[in-house]
Amino acid sequence: MNKKIKILLVEDDPNFGSIMKSYLELNDFSVVLKPDGKQGLSTFKSEAFDICILDVMMPEMDGFTLAKEIKKTNSPVPFIFLTAKSLKEDMLEGFRTGADDYITKPFDSEVLLFKLHAILKRNLKSPNNENEPSEIMVGKLKFNIPLRTLSFEKETFQLSPKEAHLLKMLCSAKDGILLRKDALEQIWGADNYFNGRSMDVFIARLRKYLKTDPGIEIANIHGNGFRLVIQK
Repeated sequence: MNKKIKILLVEDDPNFGSIMKSYLELNDFSVVLKPDGKQGLSTFKSEAFDICILDVMMPEMDGFTLAKEIKKTNSPVPFIFLTAKSLKEDMLEGFRTGADDYITKPFDSEVLLFKLHAILKRNLKSPNNENEPSEIMVGKLKFNIPLRTLSFEKETFQLSPKEAHLLKMLCSAKDGILLRKDALEQIWGADNYFNGRSMDVFIARLRKYLKTDPGIEIANIHGNGFRLVIQK
């Protein structure tokens, strides 16, 4: 018997939270429901979860703050934001925080299931195959693929699954070009405007990590994609 995927659901609306919990359990997930960010963080620290679904607007601690606190634990667990807001800035803030996806209420329950399965499929894949190294050097930085860490001397960055996948694709392209279309289809599942904006946020975050080595650049290839340039 396969172990059920365990979800931490943090939602302050008791009716919506209860309905969503029941729906996910009917679809063979194990769900722990908490009503606010503080209880959600405490529960996250005491139990193991495969994925988190976080409401943005909550008492005690909002979803963005909760996600940042979760990331401080260096956990690679992916998370999805739920929100009643559809403002572009809120969506971008969610992706800047490291979200794997962002869903605006009301939403189609089947879409949520699709997104959950897509994220889990990416996240639960074996990070290695027998023919690739577990660590590679990106300029002066060491990229540990299984642990999804990027380190230089005493500084270590914990990468999200999407950040690690994107960096790995950039490294594999080497002197070639990583096409936007290829990255969007492989990592985000589809080449569309919103996924493209999300990828731009992740590229910006990788640039922030990589600036530790001034000899590294992620160059834009206009209308085409990106190129990882490492000065020797």
